Amino acid sequence: MNFWQRTLITILVFLATAGFFPTYFHVSSVWIACLAAIILGLLNMFVKPLLVILSLPITVMTLGIFYLFINAFMLELTSFLVGISFEFSSFWSAMMVAIILSIVNLVITNYTTQNSNY
Repeated sequence: MNFWQRTLITILVFLATAGFFPTYFHVSSVWIACLAAIILGLLNMFVKPLLVILSLPITVMTLGIFYLFINAFMLELTSFLVGISFEFSSFWSAMMVAIILSIVNLVITNYTTQNSNY
C-alpha cells in the first residue's frame, strides 16, 4: 500500500479507537487525526528504521515483542508533536492503540495482497 492509503487507514483507526476508548485516547477532531496520521507516517519513514536498528538485539531476544513498544513510542512521539489535541492517558493506552493499528494494517495488507494476485 502507498503512503496515502496507509494514512487514510490510520485516520480511521485513530477516530474509531478514540470513539471506543474515550478515557484512554483523545482526538479532538478529524483534522487533528489527519495531522497525527501524516506525522506518524513521516516518523515511521524516517525515525522508526533507526530505532529498529538500534533495538535489534532486544527485539530478537524478546522474539519481536519489543517491536510493539517501538510502535507505542512512535505514537507517544506523535502525541508530543501534535499537542494536547491528540493524547493518550498513559503509555499503555498508546500500546493498546499500537496493537489495534498493527492488527488492522496486517489484515488490510493481507487482504489487498491476496486480491491483487487474482
